[in-house]
Amino acid sequence: MSIFKHKGQRVGVFIDTQNLYHSAKNLYHARVNFNAIMKDAVAGRNLIRALAYLVTTESGEEKPFLEALTKAGIETRTKELQIFAGGSKKADWDVGLAVDAIKLAPKLDAVVIVSGDGDFIPLVQYLQENMGVQVEVIAFGRSTSGKLREVVDDFIDLCDNPRKYLMGMPNNGRRKPDLTNTINN
Repeated sequence: MSIFKHKGQRVGVFIDTQNLYHSAKNLYHARVNFNAIMKDAVAGRNLIRALAYLVTTESGEEKPFLEALTKAGIETRTKELQIFAGGSKKADWDVGLAVDAIKLAPKLDAVVIVSGDGDFIPLVQYLQENMGVQVEVIAFGRSTSGKLREVVDDFIDLCDNPRKYLMGMPNNGRRKPDLTNTINN
């Protein structure tokens, strides 16, 4: 299906950071370049809101990441990691992302979901059928629900150009050697 992307379109970007983080880590042993993703998500159109959903920890190790997202013009929605009595953990923002997308949809022409999670299929269908918005997904194709890819209006596969969308990507399974202390003869 061909879609239209023009500079007058109003776009909202909704980023499932946990999904992208784990996909990048498991598939490529690298970190996500959210600036590159945002550039392709907006695609020269009129960005209304960009929201990233993430879980915070007691240690606060995510603080530099939160600052980087904010610097990139992305609003952050956070909640604490839930740890249950048996030691199991829960870190899920799917409902929050869906509610925000539905609330903002009347002000948007296109919703861009940055996640490959198949749990978003009912959201995609609702936004298309009831709100009349174009729904696009950006995610790593190798870890994206096949059904999600089928129902969206457009899909950008980050696996098609991982070097563009990732930082700290190993070179053939190894990091580049540090040559700063090497003496050339």
